[in-house]
Amino acid sequence: MTSAQDPFYIVKEEIQDSIDKLQTTFHQWEQTPVYTGEHVHLTKELLASCESIEWQVDELDKAISVAVRDPAYYGLDEVELGKRRNWTSTAHNKVRTVRRNVEAGKEKSSLINGSRQDLTGLPRGHDSQAGRSNHYGAEDSDDFISSESDRQLLLIKQQDEELDELSASVQRIGGVGLTIHEELIGQERILDDLSMEMETTSNRLDFVQKRVAMVMKKAGAKGQIMMIAFLIVLFIILFVLVFFT
Repeated sequence: MTSAQDPFYIVKEEIQDSIDKLQTTFHQWEQTPVYTGEHVHLTKELLASCESIEWQVDELDKAISVAVRDPAYYGLDEVELGKRRNWTSTAHNKVRTVRRNVEAGKEKSSLINGSRQDLTGLPRGHDSQAGRSNHYGAEDSDDFISSESDRQLLLIKQQDEELDELSASVQRIGGVGLTIHEELIGQERILDDLSMEMETTSNRLDFVQKRVAMVMKKAGAKGQIMMIAFLIVLFIILFVLVFFT
């Protein structure tokens, strides 16, 4: 089976595309200011992508574990199995690195936001100043709520798109699994047919051996000698015809 037909390489290519997209998004996340809605959205997108890719790589690991039990049955050798295990291990490491960095950045951002809220607490002042502060605070709150609402709608839309992509990927993996299952069933049928043919041939050979033994027994010693002599003469004639004509 070539690499283009091997289900492992088909799934591997899809996962590698997802990892490349993950790393591109991660670089964009690193360059985005922390205190923005885009940074929050990218953080959630990266964590969701990490979880999805890790699940797909885990499924590949399970398939490799099945193949390790009987490599010859799947047409594999130790070198190929080693390459596949190395690739899944590398993929796991890449995704875990991104996850750790994003989770650390998220935790750091939460701590800084908490500290800023503590430091921005203002003492009570004159009533006029409090009134102006409340007025500006109400306007800022309205703007913030409107902005957050738009961001939430955008986030929900993007999550729906990611779920659609994940569903399509799962369906493709399921289709590959069905293809493998059908191939295994076909190979099992071939083995059953071969076993039946071998059994039939063995029965015919036993029958011929019994008939030959019966003929030899009926012929007796004299008949056996004549048969051997006949076979020797026939062999000599065939030898002469082959090598001297």
